[in-house]
Amino acid sequence: MSGAWTSWMPLLVLASSLVTALVIFTLPENRHITRGLLNLTGAVVKVLLVMVMVIGVERGVEFELRYTILPGVDFILRADGMAMFFAGLSSVLWLFTTLYAIGYLENSPNRSRFFGFFSLCVTATMGIALAGNLFTFLLFYELLTLSTWPLVTHRGTEKALKAGRTYLIYTLTGGAVLLGGVLWLYGLVGDVEFQEGGLLRHTPEALHGQLSLVFAVLIGGLAVKAAMVPVHGWLPVAMVAPAPVSALLHAVAVVKAGAFGIIRVVYDLYGIEFAASLDLLLPLGIAAAITVLYGSLRALAQSELKRRLAYSTISQVSYIVLGISLFGPVGTIGALVHLLHQGFMKITLFFCAGNYAETLGVHRIDELDGAGRRMPLTSAAFTLGAFGMIGVPPLAGFISKWFLGTGAIAADMHWALWVLIGSSMLNACYFLPIVHRLWFRPQREDWPAEQLLSTRFETSGWLLWPAVATALCIIGAGLFAGLPFSPLSWAQLVSSREYLQ
Repeated sequence: MSGAWTSWMPLLVLASSLVTALVIFTLPENRHITRGLLNLTGAVVKVLLVMVMVIGVERGVEFELRYTILPGVDFILRADGMAMFFAGLSSVLWLFTTLYAIGYLENSPNRSRFFGFFSLCVTATMGIALAGNLFTFLLFYELLTLSTWPLVTHRGTEKALKAGRTYLIYTLTGGAVLLGGVLWLYGLVGDVEFQEGGLLRHTPEALHGQLSLVFAVLIGGLAVKAAMVPVHGWLPVAMVAPAPVSALLHAVAVVKAGAFGIIRVVYDLYGIEFAASLDLLLPLGIAAAITVLYGSLRALAQSELKRRLAYSTISQVSYIVLGISLFGPVGTIGALVHLLHQGFMKITLFFCAGNYAETLGVHRIDELDGAGRRMPLTSAAFTLGAFGMIGVPPLAGFISKWFLGTGAIAADMHWALWVLIGSSMLNACYFLPIVHRLWFRPQREDWPAEQLLSTRFETSGWLLWPAVATALCIIGAGLFAGLPFSPLSWAQLVSSREYLQ
């Protein structure tokens, strides 16, 4: 499997959603069948293209498109092991989110605008995944900000517009800081491509002091989208957005783009061994630990379901950053596999939150009493997502926490293990009361705003089956973790390529 066509594969992956977006923008509102078919066709084609590239990368095929923008600055799309990790997650979850969004937004206004920006957003996400250097990464990182803002403000209410302003202030400021770091680094060493093991390890020792400062600036910029404390404030506010957008922000695109950027900087720009030699990993780990515990503590205090899930995301995404700071292959595997596992778990939880809101009018946790009897499949999916987040075996979250914990011991960073244990206990404290309300409290006699969305199922099939499917992925990722092409096996493959010694 080789030839010139491999150069075009990364571009085709982007085009599958970019073309979809441009066509959808031109569609009248009443063309809902055409719009749905376009969305699903684009999502399925993207999954198939990414699958071909995953198999090719595993067999050593090189997929790269390179174009010189300016002297010394190239636009590069490249598929390596790390890129396929993020691209695989985004393409699969995008398909589920598209199915869910079609059902969620049925009869809503401005659907062409919504799905147009929805497809632009996945284009930006795939560009981030496939970026071969910092310049290309920055282009798509900013496109992601601009394409998600219309989704956050989609409802057009005063609250939504205010949330959109907050979102823009945070993310554009983070982008400006990131741009500053990119320009500083360019001034020191020129255009730097992502490479397994990191290229900056070859720089003269005289530059190491400045490289440490550049690292802090780059991570500071990326930390905004990764929702790390104290630049996390946009995420809970953005919960005013429709449920598919919340799922998008938390599981697929924005926070994952920030976390993935930190992974790229540490592993493929500096190199994990060079970063450790500059003593950059411990401060990163401390910042992640503070975020893990802070997010969990704030989640405890939330009475609205989506806001509780939002603070849970702040905590859980920093598990990835904590894993990066654990020098050693085991911690790296834990960080990488959690990038995927958290996506499956969190998207399930947000799908379920959307189902409760659309079907029963339930938004607050104290309104969920007995919802398990009224909506058993949705509640079973929510329970699996919650148990996964706590780390109950054999679910996906258990696999992540096992490798993060053993990685902390292997790196002789026992304090990180206690952070994980403490956070897991807090996870249980804010998820188990919800599960108890769903299954063990008497069912309410009336719901806040119940709608009959289906005569056969508990809610519309468009809303129900994506949640059930992603919940099954939580089980599958845990039970079949040892199989080839599982998230764990791919994390082990990538980790083996990142450590040079």
